[in-house]
Amino acid sequence: MKTDVEEISPTRVKLTVEVPFEELEHAFDETYKSLAKQVRIKGFRPGKAPARLIDRYVGRGAVVSEAVNHAVPELYNQAVQEKELFTLGQPDVEVTKLEDNEELAFTAEVDVRPSFEVTGYEGLEVTVDDAEATEEQVEEQIANLRERFSTLIGAGRPAQTGDHLSIDLSAAVDGEKLDDVQASGISYEVGTNTMLEGLDDTLVGMSEGESATFSTTLVGGEHEGKEADVTVTVHSVKVKELPELDDEFAQMASEFDTMAELREDVRSRLESTRRMQQLSQARDKALEQLVESIDVPLPDAVVEDEVKRRRESLENQLEQSGLTKESYLESQGQSEEEFDEELNKGAHTAVKAGFVLDQLALQEDLSADQSELTQYVVEQAQRMGVSPDQLAQHLVENNQIRTAYTEVVRAKAMDLVLSKAVVTDESGNVIEQETQEEDSEDSESSQEDSQDEESGGERAEQPSATEGSSDEDEAEPAGEAPDVASTKE
Repeated sequence: MKTDVEEISPTRVKLTVEVPFEELEHAFDETYKSLAKQVRIKGFRPGKAPARLIDRYVGRGAVVSEAVNHAVPELYNQAVQEKELFTLGQPDVEVTKLEDNEELAFTAEVDVRPSFEVTGYEGLEVTVDDAEATEEQVEEQIANLRERFSTLIGAGRPAQTGDHLSIDLSAAVDGEKLDDVQASGISYEVGTNTMLEGLDDTLVGMSEGESATFSTTLVGGEHEGKEADVTVTVHSVKVKELPELDDEFAQMASEFDTMAELREDVRSRLESTRRMQQLSQARDKALEQLVESIDVPLPDAVVEDEVKRRRESLENQLEQSGLTKESYLESQGQSEEEFDEELNKGAHTAVKAGFVLDQLALQEDLSADQSELTQYVVEQAQRMGVSPDQLAQHLVENNQIRTAYTEVVRAKAMDLVLSKAVVTDESGNVIEQETQEEDSEDSESSQEDSQDEESGGERAEQPSATEGSSDEDEAEPAGEAPDVASTKE
């Protein structure tokens, strides 16, 4: 087999492969075996017909075409390995010559990882926020804790903004009641404006047992956009009652006996969390500096794939949240053009950062062993709320082991960059990475320990938030990924 490589651009090459027919013997053998099982030739059992009869039965041209289709992927992979190319995505293959019993020739255009060196990653200087917590921040946390231990009591008056109501809703369009647009026993805080437009204005001033009707435009569902008359009935009007901030509250809300001890613990936890955030800040800023300092040509197709992935991810999140893209853009204060520009910029930066970390890993001969990959799976499984074995099985079934391996190696490359960086806070104090990592572990542990115990009484409802994530797999570092089919240790 003869192979030549032509560079079309810094991120794309053209392979030209020429193969004499005698090297296609294995492909023809497999083709004849496959066709022999499919055709029925009198006098021969399935799979036993000789090659010369199969040629006559299905046509020599069909046999050659099938053999070539079978051979080209393997020949392409051999050519890539022979030329030590790091390919990205699928190739565009074209058979340029096919002479029976003579020669097969084809070309394959494919994106490749750009060739460059990572320099200047030692001694990066980054500044992060101070870790010291202010009195205002401590009191804000105390106030949040106080809110969690609030109770709802009857207001004994008409509803006001901030009150918590139990309501029923029903809707009608042109006098016809909509059975699928009604709900009972809804808990709602007046003034949040999280439901129908006009609802909050209507609720203000209503008392228990009263009903009122207002006009609004329906959102979501099959009646979206229709003008409807909505009737709301108030069953209860309640207000939050906050506990006194005294030692009794400290004993109820924590393991401490006094408010002074509780405040000191809150300060300690805040500063531990802020030190963990310092580490995240340092990583982001160091990577940003490094990426900006290196010129890396990017394959258009890889960037386009990342843009598509990010767009689809956002659309899925919006769909799950029951939001439209228009409402999302409005909440972000963005136009469609600004959104697209930001999406493209983020994708471009992510792809470039991936290439930089991959190249640094290659230069420094970084890799991941079985235990490191297993630890990654365990940590990701905890974040996702699934068992490690479930996640490992998912990675195997979806061919994502290499992606997981890439993430581990990139993290090690980033750790290397950060270990050689000079990190200071805004007050000029040098931040030691080891201390940050210890605080990160302590913060995660303290967050688990600080879950509030349930106590009696009706509590005010608290909003919850979920944190999303994304992974970039636009390029993969060299190296053999360990097996993660089982994560049991």
